[in-house]
Amino acid sequence: MTTRQRSALCAACFLVLQGMGNARTPADSAGQHPGLTLDKAIAIALEHNRDVMMADRDRTKAGAQVTEARSGALPNLSFTGSYYRNIKKQVLFLPPNTPFNPTSQTEMLELGSDNSYALGAQLVQPLFNWKVGLALDIANTYLDYSEKNYLATVDEVRFDVEQAFYGVLFARELVKANSQGLEIVEANLKNVDAQYRNGTAAEFDLLRAQVQVANTEPLVTSAENGLLLATNALKNLLSIPLDSVLQVEGSLAFEDVTADTLNAARSRALRANPSITALALEENMMEMNISVERANYYPSLTLIGSYQWQTQDNSFHFKDYLWANSLSVGVQISFPIFDGLRTSARTEQATADYQKVHFLRLKAEEGLKIQIQSAELNMAEARKRLYGQERNIEQAEKAVRIAQTRYSSGVGTQLELLDAQVAMTRTQTNRAQALYDYLVAKAVWAEAVGRGHE
Repeated sequence: MTTRQRSALCAACFLVLQGMGNARTPADSAGQHPGLTLDKAIAIALEHNRDVMMADRDRTKAGAQVTEARSGALPNLSFTGSYYRNIKKQVLFLPPNTPFNPTSQTEMLELGSDNSYALGAQLVQPLFNWKVGLALDIANTYLDYSEKNYLATVDEVRFDVEQAFYGVLFARELVKANSQGLEIVEANLKNVDAQYRNGTAAEFDLLRAQVQVANTEPLVTSAENGLLLATNALKNLLSIPLDSVLQVEGSLAFEDVTADTLNAARSRALRANPSITALALEENMMEMNISVERANYYPSLTLIGSYQWQTQDNSFHFKDYLWANSLSVGVQISFPIFDGLRTSARTEQATADYQKVHFLRLKAEEGLKIQIQSAELNMAEARKRLYGQERNIEQAEKAVRIAQTRYSSGVGTQLELLDAQVAMTRTQTNRAQALYDYLVAKAVWAEAVGRGHE
């Protein structure tokens, strides 16, 4: 097995391991998936991928948090009700020698009745609270943050599917190249065997042809196994059962990216990449959180109104009860004076969290620039290899035809034919490898520059 073929098999195995880390629930019980294009594969993955679903739920949660933050500025109305059975009532002590107790000893007077009822309603309306507006700003920023995280998850899943899809096409090209090589050596063996029977070929030539067939057959088997593994990896990403039939359409096709497109994407990557923009929003939230902690230094003003009904009676004749009601309206102000340095400490912690996210964003931006540069270099390198192999393929196929003719005419040797066959298979493999490397590098580049998210 050549180095390129071993690389291809390793790539297929890697795709399987990567897919197993993202197991899915079967999306189609029919078990038939004919005509699967790359666009269809991406659509299936975005519909059933668990990571995408979780990111979507984060968006829903963020929307609910905006409503929760807004509730801090709205009035709060509550109703209360209570019933007490006074088993031992409270008493009032009456001092002696008073109009209410003319005796010389202190008397006790029971207060209340056996049954006590109270109903009430309370309205609380914040008039001034520095935290309410800040909480609403943070909630709205978190909503944008969850949206960017959702887009980043979509881009990541899209890249995984593209890489797995290209892996299937690449593995299929390896099967084709090795199968074609096997056909050539089998035809050569048949030809040498006929010549050996006619006495025009040596036994050494026959043995060499048989060995070459025996050495080529495992390469075809290995390539077929690699195709199966790559296909299963794609099924796993798409939440398709492994025993279903999956027919992948398409082929490894080269589509160049112009220099203008590269320059334009590079210049807008920092504002288009959802992961970077999400970090910028997180940094903004951390900065606002500093103000939230500092708000504990400021006073809060609240309007409070309450209405209450009360009654007490020894019976349960509700219609005869005598109810007393009361109404009160007031304003409550709270002004912190000293909280044991708690606000100062929490403000310092919030500042440290903000600085951490700030440094993390700067690090991510530098990493993104390196990732884009690396993807562009990989694309350029794969493009050069591809152009070189395009020229070599036609020459390699022509060399095989010439070697076959020369050997059949008795002019050339079997070694020339076998070398030409090996060279053709290697050239086809190298071309497929270059195409695969280019497409994967292009997918990495597309994910890094944000796929047009602005």
